[in-house]
Amino acid sequence: MQVDLSVELAPPSAGLAGLRLKNPILVASGTFGYGVEFASLVDLNRLGGIVVKGLSAQPIEGAPAPRLCETPAGMLNAVGLQNIGVRRFIAEKLPALRQYDTAIIANVFGHTVEEYVEVIGQLEQAEGLAAYELNISCPNVKKGGMQFGIDPNLTREVVSAARRAAARRPLMVKLSPNVTDIAALARAAAEAGADALSVANTWTGMAIDLEARRSRLGQPTGGLSGPAIKPLALRMVWEVARAVRVPVIGLGGIATGADALEFLVAGAQAVQVGTANFVQPSAAVRILEEVENYCRKNRIAKVTELCGTLKTDTEKRS
Repeated sequence: MQVDLSVELAPPSAGLAGLRLKNPILVASGTFGYGVEFASLVDLNRLGGIVVKGLSAQPIEGAPAPRLCETPAGMLNAVGLQNIGVRRFIAEKLPALRQYDTAIIANVFGHTVEEYVEVIGQLEQAEGLAAYELNISCPNVKKGGMQFGIDPNLTREVVSAARRAAARRPLMVKLSPNVTDIAALARAAAEAGADALSVANTWTGMAIDLEARRSRLGQPTGGLSGPAIKPLALRMVWEVARAVRVPVIGLGGIATGADALEFLVAGAQAVQVGTANFVQPSAAVRILEEVENYCRKNRIAKVTELCGTLKTDTEKRS
């Protein structure tokens, strides 16, 4: 049985390319380098998409070591958004990425609205990209360090500016989970022009070396990821999918095909695999195979038939 694994995250419109993936499995930003580093370990052509390491206007050295710390059922990271900068990415990484039959999505961040716009402006001149993913879990230095992603007004401001700058390609927005009401932030991003929403980034956490009485990271806190956050991420995907009409890409603790399928049932149109890449570089390909096998076994002709099919208690009783 042939299974149609393709998903559409953004339809084409006047002057704007659409975003259709051959399958719903992407690798998440910050967990797969710039993609090319994994080419000897993974068949990149099998992936639905690669979200590259976050790009800034200027290179960033990142946080002090240690940057990673294993936790029960998860991992803390404090990499500090280290990257080579958008210009070097275009010159050194993007040419190699163009040869692969997969969607290349540039993750973009900044500490001012102007920095976001500058990065997108540089990428707009380059070929080989399918879309942008806006990381709004960054402090706005002009507003006292408040994150763009925790205030609806700041979210609207940065997404609106990015939407105007991204004239050629779809714009995804990666939401922060460290908020009281993620649905409110999702609506703000969608109203400001986001074509799709990635839900969600890492939760802020801490790990302490008791004997040294110091953080196990090079700074006090980091971002928690891995299986520990999956139930929280699933809930947020469900909430966001009910709050907006744009597609949702789910991420958070996905390690198996069943995990990925649960996110689709909760309302996601696609998923991103993150921490599992550290354990098994080819995890995303294995997860894709498990998703396809599930669909074939259960006579599901199109993977999109599963999206948003969660039954509530009321529906079960009826």
